Amino acid sequence: MKTALVTGATSGIGAATARALLEAGWQVIVTGRRAERLAPFADQFGERVHVAAFDVRDDAAVDAALAALPTHFRSIDLLVNNAGLALGTAPAQKASLEQWRTMIETNVTALVSITHRLLPELIARKGAIINVASVAGSYPYPGGNVYGGTKAFVQQFTLNLRADLHGTGVRVSAIDPGMVETEFTLVRTGGDRDASDTLYAGAEPMTADDIAATIVWIATLPPHLNINRVELMPVSQSFAGFQVARGQ
Repeated sequence: MKTALVTGATSGIGAATARALLEAGWQVIVTGRRAERLAPFADQFGERVHVAAFDVRDDAAVDAALAALPTHFRSIDLLVNNAGLALGTAPAQKASLEQWRTMIETNVTALVSITHRLLPELIARKGAIINVASVAGSYPYPGGNVYGGTKAFVQQFTLNLRADLHGTGVRVSAIDPGMVETEFTLVRTGGDRDASDTLYAGAEPMTADDIAATIVWIATLPPHLNINRVELMPVSQSFAGFQVARGQ
């Protein structure tokens, strides 16, 4: 039985991915800050789940959680780097520096840290890494500033990992979703339900399950195939137009 570690499994894409992998027969280490949201996985799937509650930004907590893995969960075949967030919608000149730092620490620093820790095991297992990026890493938009920058980093880090791991048998992929209806906008706006409902209203956005199915597809391809990058959008979403400021 193969083993996956999924970060940010308390909600949204991470939770859906953990569930999809379990339903596909994997055993899964589910991680995230909110232990109460991880516990139901163990209740439903029993011994095929290991719950590890920690903040990915806390190096000591990550090290302790990995050191405490039961023996039969230590052989990790797949790392899904899903933990991440966007904070704020203000333009750069009005944005919160604290929010910028939180996004960088979560979306960039924590992602590379846990990847670095698991690389020896993933190389030994000829495993796979799937990094959840975003279309925001490719297409700028007002208010995207640091969030878009962090996801561009994830895209480029994925490609460079792929180059460095050449010859090891490790597969490395990035998945770049567009609009997905999750708690994403609630987090970004500090819990503004109206803003979240307005964004998704009538848009037929993708679901967390849609992205999870794509991640499981990538993870279960034959070992000689590597998906470098997948970009997904709902049919209702396309590329933003250019802005033109007049009369300045």
